[in-house]
Amino acid sequence: MKRNLKKYIALLTVGILGLQACDKGFEEMNTNPNTSPNPTPAFVFTKSVLDGAGDVLNLLQGTMQYTTSYNDVAGFGAKYVLSQSQQSWTVFNNAYPKEINEITQVITALGSDAALSNQLQCARIWRAYCFSRITDLYGDVPYSQAGKGYTDDLYMPVYDEQKNIYADMLKELDEAATAINTTGAGFGAADLIYKGNMAQWKKFSYSLMLRLAMRMTKVDIAAAETWAKKAIAGGVILDDADVAKVTGYVLTGQDINKNPLALNLYNSDYIAANGNSNPEGGKFQDVFINFLKTNNDPRLGVLSVVWNGTTPDTISAIQKGMSAMLGTKPADFVTYSEPNPATILQFNSPYLLLTNAETNFLLAEAALRGWYTGASASVAYENGISAAMRQWAQFGTGAGNISDNQIQTYIRYHKLNTAGTVDAQLEQIYTQFWVGVYPNATETWNTYRRTGYPKLTPNNYVGNATGGKIFRRFLYPATEQNLNGTNYRAAIARQGPDEFLTRMWWDRP
Repeated sequence: MKRNLKKYIALLTVGILGLQACDKGFEEMNTNPNTSPNPTPAFVFTKSVLDGAGDVLNLLQGTMQYTTSYNDVAGFGAKYVLSQSQQSWTVFNNAYPKEINEITQVITALGSDAALSNQLQCARIWRAYCFSRITDLYGDVPYSQAGKGYTDDLYMPVYDEQKNIYADMLKELDEAATAINTTGAGFGAADLIYKGNMAQWKKFSYSLMLRLAMRMTKVDIAAAETWAKKAIAGGVILDDADVAKVTGYVLTGQDINKNPLALNLYNSDYIAANGNSNPEGGKFQDVFINFLKTNNDPRLGVLSVVWNGTTPDTISAIQKGMSAMLGTKPADFVTYSEPNPATILQFNSPYLLLTNAETNFLLAEAALRGWYTGASASVAYENGISAAMRQWAQFGTGAGNISDNQIQTYIRYHKLNTAGTVDAQLEQIYTQFWVGVYPNATETWNTYRRTGYPKLTPNNYVGNATGGKIFRRFLYPATEQNLNGTNYRAAIARQGPDEFLTRMWWDRP
């Protein structure tokens, strides 16, 4: 028995020593080789850009009456069907754990290293872009404490007031643009927007500043003027080469590497490529197609097709939009227009974030208000139309080309009526904006809520959630009531009911 006990102690001692030896490599053995406690800022920045651009809002395509569907579920944006209101949760649910969390990690990792200052400024600008999109959809949202779950164990962030979010975003854009060294290095190849060109990032920052400044015209005209003038003086995007866009998408391979809008539209409706077997019943809406046809717009054939068997036909005479009031598939469904597979549905096309078409239309308004003297309202308006038509040359291999003669002919018949009232001129400017920044339905919806243009007749579809009115904001996800209830309730007590028709800070009658 004593011999057995000695033997047991000896074995136990060897075992303990063995465990101690194993412990030397224990940490390495239990570390995921595909993750890192110290993320590489460039890699995470790329992912944040992909995720931020990838939050596609097809429902607003219907709201702005570009597209529709006879299907109640797929047609929520055009029909505002109450039972499908949870579709408005998507951006909130996606943005915080993805692009917001990611860009927060980038900013934290870069710190105050002077050698990495340009990268930090890019990250600040991108953060402002992402947050501007979220707050413009929902109103008051988590901002100052957002993305701090990993860094500060803060899992129930407060909802900041939209006016304070705007003030901070504008400050961030101003500071970032000022701090940029245009001859220094940025993120290089990891930068999917400008490939490290810091002079272009500066223009992006000032252009985003102009966008946000004009958003405030009904709620704080003095601040709107101050920031608009600062943006214009800093230098906004005026040339095709400086357009802010995500590039590098591919025709084949993983879906994350494809243009998110094209991929979403294709998978939702147009994969069959026959005009009839559309899974979600989507087509262009009659409001959009009728406008293009009535105005002899050369973009009609660039954007839309009617399928003749397996052949997509771009002839203008046969293009026809579908009514948003349909609740069942019409017998002539195949005869309605849908997106051109040679342009809009190209997986390797760029994703446009902020264009010179948009900035020129905003400058046209600024000129009307006396805030811009670099060109007349009429010239800026025409520059916006021209840029909007030229941009389609980037889509497909020639299918998006619109000649200069076509552009000038269109402009000749659509001159800005400078003898009209300011409001009448604004209607012209923002009706062309509606057509010109397509398919950016998010920005057209934002501008529509601010200006009331273009004049759209709401679709009073049976069972809609808004009493036949175009909604003013998105709903917070239901999970916020349970997971962040105190801050959620404080937000709605301040802003108003969590309803589609509640107006946010800058959205005033």
